[in-house]
Amino acid sequence: MRTFPPFVLFLALLTTPLFAQKKTVALPATPGVSAATVERVVRALAADDMEGRASGKPGSTKAANFLAAEFQRIGLEPLPGLSDFNQSFPAYEARTAAAFVSLNGSNLSPDKFVLISGQPHLNWTEADEPAARTFTIGPKDNLLKEIRPLLDPRENTIVFIDPAQEATFKRVAGLVKRGGLRAEKPAPFTTLLVLAPAPVPPLRFQVAATTTIRTVELRNIVGVLPGQDADRAKEQVLFSAHYDHLGLLPAVAGDSIANGADDDASGTTAVVALAEYFKKQNNNARTLVFVAFAAEEIGGYGARYFSSQLDARQVVAMFNIEMIGKQAKFGPNTAFITGFDKSDFGSLLQANAKGTVFHFEADPYPEQNLFYRSDNATLARLGVPAHTISTDQIPTDKRYHSVDDEVESLDLANMTAVITAIGRSAAGIISGQQTPTRIAPETARQ
Repeated sequence: MRTFPPFVLFLALLTTPLFAQKKTVALPATPGVSAATVERVVRALAADDMEGRASGKPGSTKAANFLAAEFQRIGLEPLPGLSDFNQSFPAYEARTAAAFVSLNGSNLSPDKFVLISGQPHLNWTEADEPAARTFTIGPKDNLLKEIRPLLDPRENTIVFIDPAQEATFKRVAGLVKRGGLRAEKPAPFTTLLVLAPAPVPPLRFQVAATTTIRTVELRNIVGVLPGQDADRAKEQVLFSAHYDHLGLLPAVAGDSIANGADDDASGTTAVVALAEYFKKQNNNARTLVFVAFAAEEIGGYGARYFSSQLDARQVVAMFNIEMIGKQAKFGPNTAFITGFDKSDFGSLLQANAKGTVFHFEADPYPEQNLFYRSDNATLARLGVPAHTISTDQIPTDKRYHSVDDEVESLDLANMTAVITAIGRSAAGIISGQQTPTRIAPETARQ
């Protein structure tokens, strides 16, 4: 689950109403998902040798290969138009080095500035046109919010930051130094962040730097169970999760691997287990698409690319699964659904689970904005009834985005129960007996 990364550009909105059938569908009296598959897959994805599955790193490639092999084992088919389970797309990394900054004749020490540039060879002065935009960030301003759009420069900008913001400035400097991927090739502009009060005009400056820009291939892993009803097969139901995480973090007690067991090896495991479950059922009228998204943590790039390759009007529902490894605040055998009021997707699942020990609830943390913090948001903006199912008690989850998100912290039995409940409660949607209402564009906006 991401925390609003800087390089997020959302797709245009598209919505097509579909007729909604709200009748309750009795859950099939079938065995649940395989507990053995659940444990094996989550342990593999969250193992130390996956190195935290950071986008563009070897651990992410290893995880993608593992998931493709699982889809092959289960007997899924590639997405039409692809020759295998890999849906590849480019991302871009820009690293700036050899930076020199002088302001009004004084050279700045490297710990007093941050340079973000999309220009391979930069030699920038106040005489260049167009003139650089300059502004200041005061001691009480929200530094992270103010500079977020500037981390993907679209014009030449110099920002003077009050020294009272030094701690946050150092965090930003660390993030930039570690580098990151973005969905689009960097534009030829530069942002200079300076930890100092704005000098008295006129401003004279010289900035020199070299930036290396490289293309990185990322992969969604996508498998399909074709629909068995000729009239319904063109309609798709998505089951998704993101398989990337944060990679390596500053070491805590000698551990630097952010294993991401709950976030989101748990959800990705659910996608694999559900694919196996529905393949064994062998009765889906609608086409089922199982996708493990890349690059959710750095901007949802995988979901954005995936959505650009399909006709959103044919997607009748999206079950996005995020952080289901621990019990929800409602207790065992429960999960919550984000954006509950944006379609009747949640109420359908609630009705379908009646008479069982399992309960689906509305999102208890609306202030966390969770509907917009996972891969469902991109499809929801296209009108799809796209919702995330989760159990995480995120306001108090101290393991979130840390090196302590390990398999040993998960409740695997409850996690298996959640996945089984998703599979059984989805029966009416995959059979074509139920169709959730579309999400209107105005309710899908953040």
